[in-house]
Amino acid sequence: MALHLKRGQLAERKAREFLIQNGLRHIESNYRCPCGELDLIMEDGEHVVFVEVRYRNNERFGGALASIDAKKQNKLRATAEHYRQRRRPICHRPCRFDVISLTGDVNAADPAWIKDAF
Repeated sequence: MALHLKRGQLAERKAREFLIQNGLRHIESNYRCPCGELDLIMEDGEHVVFVEVRYRNNERFGGALASIDAKKQNKLRATAEHYRQRRRPICHRPCRFDVISLTGDVNAADPAWIKDAF
């Protein structure tokens, strides 16, 4: 496996563990459909939380958060709607989009959590 893919998997695992430590419950990881992919799907009380995990080695070119532009947000919304339509118990629950950002050495990076990011 390529190094960037290993780092991405580690970043997602760190994000999931961080969110669980902060009281969220893990539902699913890496949901894929024709619209795109959701990195993590979590539960926070009554909310279904769709989490985008962004890892960047450095802040050059704006860093991890700057990479979630309007086009990416629209893809995430469409993918979340696809998920909700196929998971009937979830489709009527409130949802939100969170971002977990990690920058630097993925092994040492502290996650930055942005709730209700967009």
